[in-house]
Amino acid sequence: MASHARVRAPELVGQGGWINTADNAAPDLSGKIVLLDFWTFCCANCLHVLDELRELEAEFADVLVTVGVHSPKFAHEADHDALIAACERYGVHHPVLDDPDLTTWKAYAVRAWPTLTVVDPAGYVAAQMSGEGHVHGLRSLIAELVAEFDAKGALRRGDSPYVAPEPEPTELRFPGKLIALPGGTYLVSDTSHHAIVELADDAATVLRRFGSGERGFADGAADGARFNEPQGLLLLDDHTALIADTVNHALREIDLASGRVRTVADTRDSVQASPWDLTWDADRVRVIVAAAGIHQLWSYDPASGKFDAWAGTTNEGLVDGPLGEAWFSQPSGLTTAADGRIWIADSESSALRSVEGETVGTVVGQGLFDFGLRDGEAAQALLQHPLGVTALPDGSIAISDTYNGAIRRYNPADGQVSTLITGLKEPSDALVTAEGELLVVESAAHRLTRVKLPEEALRVEATAYRTQRPATEVAPGELELEVVFEPPPGEKMDDRYGPSTFVKVSASPAELLLDGAGGTVELGRTLRLDPEIAEGVLHVSAKAASCDDGEFPACHLHQQDWGIPVRLVEGGAARLPLILRG
Repeated sequence: MASHARVRAPELVGQGGWINTADNAAPDLSGKIVLLDFWTFCCANCLHVLDELRELEAEFADVLVTVGVHSPKFAHEADHDALIAACERYGVHHPVLDDPDLTTWKAYAVRAWPTLTVVDPAGYVAAQMSGEGHVHGLRSLIAELVAEFDAKGALRRGDSPYVAPEPEPTELRFPGKLIALPGGTYLVSDTSHHAIVELADDAATVLRRFGSGERGFADGAADGARFNEPQGLLLLDDHTALIADTVNHALREIDLASGRVRTVADTRDSVQASPWDLTWDADRVRVIVAAAGIHQLWSYDPASGKFDAWAGTTNEGLVDGPLGEAWFSQPSGLTTAADGRIWIADSESSALRSVEGETVGTVVGQGLFDFGLRDGEAAQALLQHPLGVTALPDGSIAISDTYNGAIRRYNPADGQVSTLITGLKEPSDALVTAEGELLVVESAAHRLTRVKLPEEALRVEATAYRTQRPATEVAPGELELEVVFEPPPGEKMDDRYGPSTFVKVSASPAELLLDGAGGTVELGRTLRLDPEIAEGVLHVSAKAASCDDGEFPACHLHQQDWGIPVRLVEGGAARLPLILRG
């Protein structure tokens, strides 16, 4: 292994304590290889990493302990019970440290979700990396650490300290989305049961299940097919339902007559799209897909099978404009209004967006780090990580304001936002029933709930938050940006077929950057910041490819997007290092 200055791993400290351990006590990690996963449960890219790590955890089960260090972005995520539920929802089968004050995040100098840090059996940091696509390199590094510490007799083998919580039997488990079927029944994505369920007209009695209930990816009969945390649903015709199979990054079809499941499109070999919701375009020709994992909208043509990008650049943020230039931030809910306008719950920016014609606009939302619960004029209203939108008969839009536990309403006629219902447990979708009621998916309550649409809005106490992640203080003027990337053991940079690195930089507001914006192949560059702008966010997107040593090398892509809040102060840092892998 390459020689580096050894850094002692800081202590793991979190005010919320431990989850998934014996008596919720700190686990004994001595003599183990420890993989720290800094995550937050709102983040689709963090969920990608959770899924990527499963095979690694199984392969090195007797020597590797993954520890999730939960570092919340939203106020709701700092709630300990909400984190316990999220660990079950996403199948987190390792110890988790609840760090609501970001104490351990700061101690490890983490700057982005997700970030992985490897600690060797002697308690020293062996590597740190940000983003996705690191499993191959981690496998090589862990194998080296096993050989090194086995030879020293300093590697402790044995079972993981993970202790599974007691399961709670319910018909549905963290349901995600729902649609009405022509016969008066309902189709629901039973997300954590990895299945699709048909419910009777009482919205509670299970009539049929599609999927075996085991996490996986398999077509076939209803009882043998497998899904992986499915979400969005759309009726293509009276007998065919389209499914957004989120963690499989695929679109599946269910023949409602026979129950058979087939895959019609998937992006596993290209991008981790994480399709989260579905709606028709204005002409009911193409299906618009919320590709939450890559911050885009895609389109799917059921007639031809064509499935490709429709709006968004893959950059995460809140930028309006033409379809190909707009930025999204984990779009998770879609609906098409009677006038053909497509409405979007853009969850990570706590925003209500829309597509009208060829243009993306924002109605509610301030950016990636501002959220809350505030009614009134849409331009100043606040949401908190909404996952669903529903077109109401009067032309207004109901918003499943998930982390506020509320149903909110936006009225295009007067530009006002109001609150209709509160006290719900993570509502993620809703529809209007034939009786004119609202049927809400209360995801964290594992049920569908009928509520009457109130004639008058509720009065709620306004709250406003800003993500507590501290801003990085930098000096005005020149700032040296350095993306650190070291290939994993047994790999090297390979430029035979073109540059192996690419870094793109932008800012919010755009005026913050006087110089240095745009994309280049260099990992470092000099940025020039406008001293007249006190604070903002630097957006840095980095990709690096490394290839195996050998005659016929396999190559691996490492990538991360950072949104770095910065504050310009005299005497601030003149250098900004970001670790992609190193």
